[in-house]
Amino acid sequence: MKRSEFRYFEHLRVRWAEIDAQKIVFNGHYLMYLDTAMGGYWRALALPYEQTMLYLGGDLYVRKATLEYHGSARYDDRLDIGLRCERVGNSSILFRAGVFRGDEALVGGELVYVFADPAAQTAKPVPQELREVLTGFEAGRPMVEVRVGAWSELGREAQAIRTAVFVDEQKIPADLEWDAADAGAVHAVACNRFGLALGTGRLLQHVPGVAKIGRMAVSQAVRGQMFEEAGIPHIEMVRAL
Repeated sequence: MKRSEFRYFEHLRVRWAEIDAQKIVFNGHYLMYLDTAMGGYWRALALPYEQTMLYLGGDLYVRKATLEYHGSARYDDRLDIGLRCERVGNSSILFRAGVFRGDEALVGGELVYVFADPAAQTAKPVPQELREVLTGFEAGRPMVEVRVGAWSELGREAQAIRTAVFVDEQKIPADLEWDAADAGAVHAVACNRFGLALGTGRLLQHVPGVAKIGRMAVSQAVRGQMFEEAGIPHIEMVRAL
C-alpha cells in the first residue's frame, strides 16, 4: 500500500480522546477516520450527498468494513487518509483506504457499499451517472465545469446559490444583494457532472477600463474542497470571468 495509489486524501490530527491506555489510537477510531474521509471524497466529487441520493433515487449502505493494522498512530500525529474507488459492480461499490503518517502506511481498509432503495431496503443497480463520476474522478478528470454567460442565461442558477449563501446563510438583506448590475455583468456558474450548480461569481465594469469580480459564492455542502479536489480551483472561476 503506497500513497501514490490514492488520488484523494483527507488530512487530520489525532485528538487526545482517540488514544487508549496504550497511548496509541484505539483501533475502532480508524473506521471513524475512514468515514470522515468518505465525506470529503463526496465533496471532492462535487456531489452534495443528500441531494445526490435524492436525485439518484437511492442511498448507499455499508455492507462490509475491514481494517488491517500495520502500525500505530499517536496523539497529535498528522494523518493522511487515502481513499480510492477500486471497483463498481452491479449494485456494490468497493473502496480501498489507507491511513498514512507521512509515507508510512499504518492501516489499510476496505469498504463495500450497496446502492439500495431506502424504503424497501433492497439493492438496486448503481446508476450509470454515478458510475461515470466515480470512474472519471479516479481517472483524473475534472468534476466541475465552469459556464460563463449573461444573467439571462445563468441568472436562475446564480440567484439560487447567492440566495442560499448570502441571504439565508449570511443574513444579508435581500434588497442589498440584488442590484441592477446583474443585468449587464458577465456571470460564471460552476456545475457538477450532474449539471447541478454549486458556485457562482460575476464580473462587471467598475469604472471605464477596470473590471471588478464579486458576488462569489459556493454551496455550503461542497465548500472548502470542491474546487481544490474536483479539479477546478477558485482561480479557474476568476479566469473564466
